[in-house]
Amino acid sequence: MKIFFKQFRPYDFVIIGLALLLSFAPTLVTAYVYGNQSENQEIVAIIKINGQEVDRFILEEGSEQEIKTYHPNPGQYNVIEKHGDRIRIKEDNSPDQVGVKTGWISRPGQTAICLPHGFIIEILGTMSEDELILPL
Repeated sequence: MKIFFKQFRPYDFVIIGLALLLSFAPTLVTAYVYGNQSENQEIVAIIKINGQEVDRFILEEGSEQEIKTYHPNPGQYNVIEKHGDRIRIKEDNSPDQVGVKTGWISRPGQTAICLPHGFIIEILGTMSEDELILPL
């Protein structure tokens, strides 16, 4: 054990301590950002095919169920289901079914992706100007 401590200089412990404290910074920033979201924030689901926005849904509690089919390329299809304040890829004909296995998404920042089809559902939240959170 003494050999282990002989390899360190006095300031090495300070640097290690600071690095350990800084490792928690992303968690604290994320908690702060999600903690300051207002309840009246409008949540929007954006549907993209090959990077191009093709559709947009407002996700709000109590809205009607909606099922829509997209054909990104010949021979490919994606069926999405929107129900209230959540959305999912209900069905597609990709081999791995990652987008379908993602399940329901409803919070800003969440995504459901069917990579073979280039199909993405992304959830965004809009904020008023006084609620804007600037990056560090």
